[in-house]
Amino acid sequence: MKRIPFTQVDAFTDRTSRLTGNPAAVMPLKEWLRDEHLRKIAEENNLSETAFTVPWHDDDADYHLRWFTPTTEVALCGHATLAAAHVLIGEREAVRFKTNHAGILTVRRNGEHLVIDMPLAKHEQTDLGTATLAALGVDAELHLYQGPEPLLIVPLEDETTVRGLKPDFAALRHIEALVMITAPSSMPNVDFVSRVFAGAYGIDEDPVTGSAHAGLAAYWTEQTGKTRLNAFQASRRGGRLTCMVEGDRLHLMGRAMTVIEGEFFF
Repeated sequence: MKRIPFTQVDAFTDRTSRLTGNPAAVMPLKEWLRDEHLRKIAEENNLSETAFTVPWHDDDADYHLRWFTPTTEVALCGHATLAAAHVLIGEREAVRFKTNHAGILTVRRNGEHLVIDMPLAKHEQTDLGTATLAALGVDAELHLYQGPEPLLIVPLEDETTVRGLKPDFAALRHIEALVMITAPSSMPNVDFVSRVFAGAYGIDEDPVTGSAHAGLAAYWTEQTGKTRLNAFQASRRGGRLTCMVEGDRLHLMGRAMTVIEGEFFF
């Protein structure tokens, strides 16, 4: 029987409100298990993401990082990257992760926060509008931003509409993309709010989605001209993120908090 270290971390949490943000399991390995076993472990954890790491021995990174939902491996996950850095950074100022589809992700300290350097998504054309808007039940524009995962952004009129929307989750499971709704925020010191639906990845609504903000930050920078944006993901748990756009990169900042430590028996 294997014993795997297990830490559950709330990522993009508000320090003044415990048990907010997005929970992720972080499980450092000495070597990779079979993919089938990684998927089963993530299913057992039953969190939106489980981050697995293995030490990386080349000079370009410290760890190889992969992410699994309860049903599938994903190409990029922001909140589980923040969680993995929170667990593994130790006394260092930064930790670097090699990924299969998102390049090298560097996470640095910034006071009480951690900052992920990640690729900014690019605006592209899409033919997914009709099905997506029907699943959301709205008459609105739709924008595709392409990153390691496709990101579909639907701007709505106001924050109240974003918070109150009741989508057809069964229909959204057939949309092969992260689907997000967004609007300007009425909250103090918050530029925009969003909600993110990831039915194709086994998650009807994700609590706080770092990778989605690679598209949301690009969209709101185009709309406002601002390159530093404070964001709130208006899920039931809620989460706060700061987006800093620099060229084709996004510096995504948030807090993380350990909530469970132990061992996973496998």
